[in-house]
Amino acid sequence: MEGKQTIMRRSALAAIAAVGTVSLVLSGCSKAEDNGNGDGSNKSAGADAATKGVVNASDAKGGTVTYEYSDVPDSFDPGNTYYGYMFNLSRLYARPLMTYKPGAGDAGNELVPDLASAPGEPSDGGKTWTYKLREGLKYDDGTPITSKDVKYAVERSNFARDVLSLGPNYFQQFLEGGEKYKGPYKDKSDKGLASIETPDDTTIVFKLNRSFQEFDYLVAQPQTAPVPKAKDTGVDYVKNVVSSGSYKFESYEEGKEVVLVRNENWDAATDPLRKQYADKIVVKMKVNAETIDQDVRAGKAIDLGGGGVQAATQAEVVGDPDLKANTDNTYGGRLVYMAINTKLAPFDKVECRKAVQYAVDKNSVQTALGGPIRGDIATTVLPPDIPGYKKSDLYATTDSKGDAAKAKEQLKACGKNTISTNISARSDRPQEIAAATAIINSLKAAGINATLKQYPSGKYFTDSAGVPQFNKKQNIGLHMMQWGADWPSGYGFLQQILHGDAIGESGNTNLSQLDNADINSMLEKAIATEDETERNGLYAEIDNKTMEEAALVPLTYFKVLLYRPAGFTNLVSTAAFSGQYDYLNIGTTKK
Repeated sequence: MEGKQTIMRRSALAAIAAVGTVSLVLSGCSKAEDNGNGDGSNKSAGADAATKGVVNASDAKGGTVTYEYSDVPDSFDPGNTYYGYMFNLSRLYARPLMTYKPGAGDAGNELVPDLASAPGEPSDGGKTWTYKLREGLKYDDGTPITSKDVKYAVERSNFARDVLSLGPNYFQQFLEGGEKYKGPYKDKSDKGLASIETPDDTTIVFKLNRSFQEFDYLVAQPQTAPVPKAKDTGVDYVKNVVSSGSYKFESYEEGKEVVLVRNENWDAATDPLRKQYADKIVVKMKVNAETIDQDVRAGKAIDLGGGGVQAATQAEVVGDPDLKANTDNTYGGRLVYMAINTKLAPFDKVECRKAVQYAVDKNSVQTALGGPIRGDIATTVLPPDIPGYKKSDLYATTDSKGDAAKAKEQLKACGKNTISTNISARSDRPQEIAAATAIINSLKAAGINATLKQYPSGKYFTDSAGVPQFNKKQNIGLHMMQWGADWPSGYGFLQQILHGDAIGESGNTNLSQLDNADINSMLEKAIATEDETERNGLYAEIDNKTMEEAALVPLTYFKVLLYRPAGFTNLVSTAAFSGQYDYLNIGTTKK
């Protein structure tokens, strides 16, 4: 997922039947000691404290938690989003079948039941998965949540791509008969997709077209959060989302502000994870990135995007020991890269793609992104903290500064002396623009002339970079991109950016438009392989094959630098969401 998590693989899922009480959520805690976080002390919890435990642990209730974002999220609809920070936030109002336990760093990667009472029961060699819902589940209007609502949620999110195109389409690919089903908006019957069965109101059965050994992780995505069919209004559902979580929508102003308040029909007895500390949660959109940094440092807001502070703020806080003590710096399990459009001439020839690989000065890109504190120089598709990573550098250059001579050799082999193309980047991400500019400068020395095209984050995948026909018309051969695992494996990282089946007419995240038969086949073999070691070996082979095809240019293994805002409680940086703070139980001492 774009900007989403890396999650280290966990064992013995079947042994995880429930999550404990507040002691689980607040384990490994640092009490309220973070510059006014509630005890009157000016003592900081220390640099990286939230990557090791919960900072300012508190069960105090009341007040308003404010989030700010520099653009507009792709969608607040849990079935129509693919940004990691929205996967994180959506858990407040949308409960999937499974989710991730709050915890610091890798401890936050543990998969636990949410709507479901236990992990899925596999049968038929991993082709059939059965879940039982908890008893007593209700929506914010007091009506019961049933397995039919979960079935409908999956159908609308995966099989109506002409209406809801922003989320991943794994269920469409893996459910039996998924390639033929036209979705609930075109299907006027009440039967829906036959391969999702609901024999009673608390049981849901998924029948797959092939073995899928990691299916529990797939149902942890918000696409399994229930949606009552009678309340669904398609793309407009985002304006009136029905809550299954601890908070509900009080107001929704598109592109401006969203306000969540306590869901009075949420029952803690059905939910051992959520604590409902804050009275209100406010999300403010279209806030200037520098203003967000100021508000975070002033203890007024949390940066919703979780991408870390801007360059000017970074320089200031890193250079001041007192300020640095309020930061959390950690690997985000993400890759910053540039996708090369393999379907657009002349990049349909591997030699032209290799020319780009050699030409890019990764050292200057790393500097533009904020230096080593914001990421190590990357040479593989998989980051080091994703299962299947194997150290390799097929296009090594001296000090990673690029090699114009080697690039020109590849251009000649491609039948070109020069190339003219465009490169896309997100207009509201200054560091991404800076990185793209550094790339443009290094490509020019090799005879590759690229012009920067900027598009807003909220429309990047729906209207521009994620629309193949748009890229063809605009001659966009190169795309700035950032990616993290959808769930804890090489497959969860690689599938949506490398598999040919992931290419869509809109909302596409395989920006390279790579459709390589060998890579597709290896991905399918991997997900059906029970042995973890063998599976990880296949992921390493896929990584190497992708680099041989030169389908993307790895730039940096992303690291996030968060400033820990004073006044907020239960702050914990989790690997489950790219190092972001876990938004599930954040409270405030400010009433």
